[in-house]
Amino acid sequence: MTTSLNRRAVLAGTAGLGLASVAGPALGQAQQLAIATGTTGGVYYPLGGGMASIFSRTIPGMSATVEVTGGSVANLQLLGANRVGMVLTQVDAAVDAVAGKERFTGRPVPARAILVMYTNRMQVVTVASTGITKMADLKGKRVSTGAPGSATEVMAFRLIEAAGIDREKDFRARERLSPAESTNAIKDGKLDAYFFVSGVPTSAITDLGASPGQRLVLVDHAEFVPAIVAKHGPVYFAEEIAAGTYPGQTAPNKQMSVANVIAVRADMPDGLVGQLLAAIWDNLPDLHLVHAEARNFRIENQKSAAAGIPWHPAAETFWKARGASLA
Repeated sequence: MTTSLNRRAVLAGTAGLGLASVAGPALGQAQQLAIATGTTGGVYYPLGGGMASIFSRTIPGMSATVEVTGGSVANLQLLGANRVGMVLTQVDAAVDAVAGKERFTGRPVPARAILVMYTNRMQVVTVASTGITKMADLKGKRVSTGAPGSATEVMAFRLIEAAGIDREKDFRARERLSPAESTNAIKDGKLDAYFFVSGVPTSAITDLGASPGQRLVLVDHAEFVPAIVAKHGPVYFAEEIAAGTYPGQTAPNKQMSVANVIAVRADMPDGLVGQLLAAIWDNLPDLHLVHAEARNFRIENQKSAAAGIPWHPAAETFWKARGASLA
C-alpha cells in the first residue's frame, strides 16, 4: 500500500481532479488519483488503501494512492485546493465545507457526495485508574481532543460545550494527538482521556483495551445529543457501541454518531465518477476483508438526508440505476 503522495504529479494534474494524466484527462489513459484518508490508527486509512488497490487493479490506466491526514477537515481543505481527487469525510465537516462556515469560512469547497459509507461513533476513551466515568469528570484532567484538521476535534468541541465544560479553562491540559499517540500517552501515564470519532472497532482503542494492567472505559454522552443538534443541525444522532466491541468493554456505550461519505469535487467528470463507484460496488467483498465497517456500505444507506451535501450527478445516476430512491 502506498502511503505517500506524489505531490509533483498531483499538482501538475488535471484541475479539480487531484489526479495526473500523462496524456490528458481522458478515461482509460494513465492517471493517478490521490485519496485523502485519516490517521493510521483509524478506519479511513485502511479503507482508503483498500479502495486505492481496487481502483489501481480494475480501472484501466489508474494508479491510486492514499494520503495520511489529520482527518475530515484536512481532507476537505485538500479537496478544495485540488490537491486530492477523492476524500473520506464525516458529514458534519462536509456540510460546513460546502456552506463555507466554521473551519471553511470564506473558503467553500465544491464537494459532492458519491457514496454514504458507515456510521462514525464518538468515543470518549479512558481507563478505570483515572476515575473518569462521566463527562463532568473530565474537568481538571489531561485530555486530547483529536489531531489538528480532524473532524474529531470539531465534534469533540461541540460535545464538550454541550456538557458544560470550558475547553480553554477546565482541563489540566489539552493535547491534539492522533488516536495511536493518545493510546500510548495513556499507557505512559501522560494522558487521562481522549476523544476519537471513527468506525468500530478501531485499532488504537483495541490496543488500549488489550494492554496489560489497563481496563478500558468508554464514557457515555448520548444525553447531550439534543443540545448539539439544536445548535448545529440534525447531522448527529444517538447510538450505542455494543458491549464486547473492545477488549474489556463490559457494557454498551451510549454515544453520539454521524454518517461518513466519500466525496469528490463537483467538476469531476461523470465517467470517472461512474468508474470509481462501479469499482467499489463490484468489489465490496475485497473491502470487507480490509475492515468490518465496509459491510455497512449498503444500497439502503444511499439517501440524501444521510449524505448531507449534494450528490454528484453521476452518483445520482449510478444509485438510481441500482434501485436506490435517494429520498
